[in-house]
Amino acid sequence: MDYLFFTTSTIVISSTMGVLSAAEKPNIIYINADDYGVMDTHYSGRKEYNTPNIDKLASEGMIFTNAYAPAANCAPSRACCMSGQYGPRHGIFTVGSSSRGSKYLRKLIPIKNRTILSDENITMAEALHAAGYTTIHLGKWHLGKDPKTQGFDVNIGGDHTGSPAGGYFAPFKKGPMKRYNDQYPKGTHLTDIFADQAAKFIKGHKDKPFFMYMAYYSVHGPLQPVPEFIDKYKNVPNLNHVYASMVEKMDEGIGKIMRTLDKLGLTDNTLVLFTSDNGAICKTSVQHPYRAGKGSYFEGGIRVPLCVRWPEKVKPGTKCDVPVIGIDFYPTFLAAAGAEIPKGKVLDGVNLMPLLTQSGTIAKRALYFHFPIYLQAYDGIRDESHDLFFRTRPGSVVIYGNWKLHEYFENGDLELFNLSEDIGERKNIASKMPEKAQELYAMMKNWRTKVKAPVPTKLNPCYNPDKAGTKRGKKKR
Repeated sequence: MDYLFFTTSTIVISSTMGVLSAAEKPNIIYINADDYGVMDTHYSGRKEYNTPNIDKLASEGMIFTNAYAPAANCAPSRACCMSGQYGPRHGIFTVGSSSRGSKYLRKLIPIKNRTILSDENITMAEALHAAGYTTIHLGKWHLGKDPKTQGFDVNIGGDHTGSPAGGYFAPFKKGPMKRYNDQYPKGTHLTDIFADQAAKFIKGHKDKPFFMYMAYYSVHGPLQPVPEFIDKYKNVPNLNHVYASMVEKMDEGIGKIMRTLDKLGLTDNTLVLFTSDNGAICKTSVQHPYRAGKGSYFEGGIRVPLCVRWPEKVKPGTKCDVPVIGIDFYPTFLAAAGAEIPKGKVLDGVNLMPLLTQSGTIAKRALYFHFPIYLQAYDGIRDESHDLFFRTRPGSVVIYGNWKLHEYFENGDLELFNLSEDIGERKNIASKMPEKAQELYAMMKNWRTKVKAPVPTKLNPCYNPDKAGTKRGKKKR
């Protein structure tokens, strides 16, 4: 699919997208899996995973073959999608502290991290609520104590927690799902509760437009086997059978929600978007041919599955190879709803409706990633990073067409890859193509200036590799 050349990536709009009546507004369901890799759907990657409902969604809508999460781990990615903004605008760059890993191995003092999305930052839920949508959040929020302060009428299971408090099975000993212990039998899976509550909400709000953010905790750790699915995967070679059972359970939950739409006659006018917040953890699910996984800004950490179904507007069985990113969801949802972008709201993404409807193109642009922080290793060599101690070190990335440039702040190193020839990012050609490297580097620096991206420059006085030993640091997500 051809698209125009254009390098500006920020939009500031306060006009209406085209007002629709309540009857014309589509329902919108945004399904966000957790730590789920681009290779983990049956339709796009490993055939060992059983995902018939995700596959059905994909076949009935449009698949994006070059889709990116805005960040390589949970909270920053979700903050970007919910706000429609790149990380430097809201300051959430990682989970918890930015000083991850051994203090003796960090050359720089990382930029301080924010852990809560400010209530002043108007979310997509608030914008849709203002347009007449009833809104519900189910699952993982991770951006504050209560999503009801940021545009949701109903919250089921969401708080500041990054993993399911109390695990995946009822009864839950702690966390926001405790209040459902009396409603569901012992052993009920968290995903089933979310599907049931989602179905009840849809039935109760079928006569007016709704926005549902189905933010699964699945398949984030702790990895807990799903009894009804685990046996079929136990003898599959080179497969984490526990993870595979959790993938199938999540897919089953998605199927229950989709069948509810069918039964109520809501399918045609409901936009359903399925994606993930970042790549899978390498040691859990290898993402080859892509390099690395969660926490890395190589392709395996930021490439994600993405499909959109909306029978009234999106032709089934279509594919789009234009690079897109999670910050595009906010303007796309508003455009689909004919809703106004809040006055003064800065959106870094673009409206994807011309691509979805095949009615036009979007301007060619660069995609940017900024991580002025450290993320410690999970599993050494299997992380496929540059060293055994960190999945990534402070730096920035720009993707422009087939070209991808990494910059590392500790030593100023640049890595240039041609993704059309080296999707695994194994051959750094920066020295062979210095002009191309400098072209992308200039774009990256201009973007950082525009969004006021903080770059760590202060040296860490504790830096002393000789004292670090072989420890890789406490494992946080």
